[in-house]
Amino acid sequence: MTDVSPEVHQEIALDQQLALHTAAIRLAEEFRGVYGTETIERFLHSSHDQFATAASISNYLPLLAERFARQRLQALARVEGHHRDGRPVVLFLCTHNAGRSQMALGFFTDLAGEKAVAWSGGSEPGVEVNPAAIMAMAERGIDISQEFPKPWTDEVVRAADVVITMGCGDACPVFPGMRYENWDLDDPAGLDLSGVRSIRDEIERRVRRLLEELRFPTSR
Repeated sequence: MTDVSPEVHQEIALDQQLALHTAAIRLAEEFRGVYGTETIERFLHSSHDQFATAASISNYLPLLAERFARQRLQALARVEGHHRDGRPVVLFLCTHNAGRSQMALGFFTDLAGEKAVAWSGGSEPGVEVNPAAIMAMAERGIDISQEFPKPWTDEVVRAADVVITMGCGDACPVFPGMRYENWDLDDPAGLDLSGVRSIRDEIERRVRRLLEELRFPTSR
């Protein structure tokens, strides 16, 4: 389970400090009346630290930090009872959050529309989403190119109604009283597009079955 101390942060360049300040203002407006500045900045900076070691995404760090902090704050609001819209939350977890869980997230979001919420995470997040997975999903008309590998955090797992695991084994978080389901799927890492297609198709079948079990008609 990811737990980054808010007191210890990576050294942040001036331009990124300014970008994070702007992000904090946006988040403060979004969560006005729910969380104060201190909580928002703590989540924003700890989210920034999650990605700070991945040099290839340094230019996008403030954006990734803002997106991840927003998801974590939304999850915390659900856990603490500040936000209840009646929509179930499904969390897809795999090892690198670069292939299987990202494709599952893409299918679920596309098929469920606004009827449910889906998040994803990894036990050992990679640096980027698998390009072959992006291409495979594009063949289905689903764009996951703007997604990014991220860890799971305590509040994200606790906010979920259903947790789908895919290959993270003992590293997958377990909380009592939650619905868990393990999908035994090959890891698409290192496979070309033709090798990823069969995994993609199996994920689509399982997502559609999950939606049927949740009694949601798919959008297409």
